[in-house]
Amino acid sequence: MRADVASSASRGTALARYRWAVASRAVAAVGGGYAVSAACAAALGLVAHRAGMTRVDAVTLSTMLSFVVYAVAVLWVFACATATRAWLGLAVPAAALLATVWWLYGGQP
Repeated sequence: MRADVASSASRGTALARYRWAVASRAVAAVGGGYAVSAACAAALGLVAHRAGMTRVDAVTLSTMLSFVVYAVAVLWVFACATATRAWLGLAVPAAALLATVWWLYGGQP
């Protein structure tokens, strides 16, 4: 009878761990996907404007492409093997894109 209680407790712990991992991925998909797509929109808008596009066309292009980036980020988060890999896979590109935006602005806050 003691083994049944231990087995039930371990199943409960495994189920709770699984639920936390799914919740973490959902937060990463919504929040992290938004961060990556916003950073991508900012960086792409600056690059397109510097490449010669008018400001309004650069903003429109970068905003439209950011919807695609967001959808791909959400799909990628749930395709990852672990939640840690999903978070890192969003944090690294977001940081790189934000550094690009900072550099394109000339290092101004």
